[in-house]
Amino acid sequence: MNTDAIRAAAEKVGGQASLARLLDVKPPTVNQWVKGERQVPAEQCPAIERATSGAVRCEELRPDVPWEVLRLQAGIEPEPITPAEQGA
Repeated sequence: MNTDAIRAAAEKVGGQASLARLLDVKPPTVNQWVKGERQVPAEQCPAIERATSGAVRCEELRPDVPWEVLRLQAGIEPEPITPAEQGA
């Protein structure tokens, strides 16, 4: 499990405790995500994306979830993924 995205999200908002407050979860929960002990729940990904102003995307947090499909179903226009985000 790659934890780079959740680490970046925590840094972007001022640390793990700040991210926990924004998401209304306990700080140890965020710490477990950062350490890779637990996966970030897909339900939290949109809130993390909003909290980071799009700097950390749902696709980075949970690449196993079909975000493009979910965004279309929700009526949200998907943003193009840059080559860097694709790993190119």
